[in-house]
Amino acid sequence: MIEKLQARYGFSKMPFGRDLAPGMLHRHQSHNEAVARITWCVTERSIGVVTGEVGAGKTVSVRTALAGLDPSKFTVIYLPNPMIGVRGIHEEIVNTFGQPPAHLGSRLMIQAGKVLMAEREERGRTPVLVLDEAHLLSYEALEAVRMLTNHGMDQESPLACLLVGQPTLRRTMKLAVLAALEQRTALRYTMPGMTSTETTSYIAHHLKLVGRPDQLFTEDAVSLIHTTSRGYPRAVNNLALQSLVAAFAADKNLVDEAATRSAVSEVID
Repeated sequence: MIEKLQARYGFSKMPFGRDLAPGMLHRHQSHNEAVARITWCVTERSIGVVTGEVGAGKTVSVRTALAGLDPSKFTVIYLPNPMIGVRGIHEEIVNTFGQPPAHLGSRLMIQAGKVLMAEREERGRTPVLVLDEAHLLSYEALEAVRMLTNHGMDQESPLACLLVGQPTLRRTMKLAVLAALEQRTALRYTMPGMTSTETTSYIAHHLKLVGRPDQLFTEDAVSLIHTTSRGYPRAVNNLALQSLVAAFAADKNLVDEAATRSAVSEVID
């Protein structure tokens, strides 16, 4: 069916996919602002917290910012699994720099700190530690992250650190037990959804990428997608794609409000 749908609407491939290169992404305001703030945080070797609802585009913005870094000046350590624990975080750091992790936990912590410092002082590259789904990190893991930035007699940090997660992360960090981490945090950015105008532009952008520069979705359809998705990119993608399928099934040349209502009922139910 996918091949028939693509042929029907003249797509070179299916639109609204997630496999876009950073240069092909839609540049709405919250995305641009997140990328700019993340880049500043990294260059300042600070701790940054980027939060947002599921599908708000946090990881995409982080990926875009990291793709713009000079690899001769920065070394990225990306940890997608927050459940690896304190030891897992230290092991991943040490493994990144090609060293066998120490067996004793206290020595491993020191080892992780030393390899980060060596990367900065001896090789001139700033380590960038990125922890995705950070709202699932334990208090101990968050404190371990702070300790990694606490070298050099409390002077400048040897690394930049990005904590990326859902809004509960910011509430967690305000707890007294994490006061030291909260005080060290230089960047706090919560990603909002797109505006109605941005959602319209977003859908048009993705359609243009696959060979449809004309208006395939009616204004009513786009309005309903925006309202239902609250402007969050992932939800817009899902609803727009399901709306296309519904329009194709109904043998329509345009994706109208009726097709989108059918998609909404399937997604919500």
